[in-house]
Amino acid sequence: MASAPIRVLVGKVGLDGHDRGAKVVAQALRNAGMEVIYTGLRQTPETIVETALQEDVHVIGISMLSGAHNELLPEIPKLLKENNAEDVIVVAGGIIPKEDIPPLKKAGIAEIFTPGVSTQDIVEFIKEHVK
Repeated sequence: MASAPIRVLVGKVGLDGHDRGAKVVAQALRNAGMEVIYTGLRQTPETIVETALQEDVHVIGISMLSGAHNELLPEIPKLLKENNAEDVIVVAGGIIPKEDIPPLKKAGIAEIFTPGVSTQDIVEFIKEHVK
């Protein structure tokens, strides 16, 4: 019997209106056999976590280009913890300076994918880390 597919929520938080990269990643994840829920633009950390809980996802993937990553991204693992959902893996991608990556990882972001990473690297990371 085949196991259930990995479920991934892909979203954009904050006021960033550019979602081409998020859509490319979402399609790559679908092509890899994952179920993808795309929340669209201008979400809050609260709406992302609420949707993730409702959809019973394994992974939350957030695309950030707005520069608000240090304020918005740490809220997602914090809200997951408050909802006893720490098993949900949070990854992010986008324009995030190298010096901001260690504090984001310390705050609970499992991995940060910066420009130039292949979609295959993202797929492999998710497959390796979802139990």
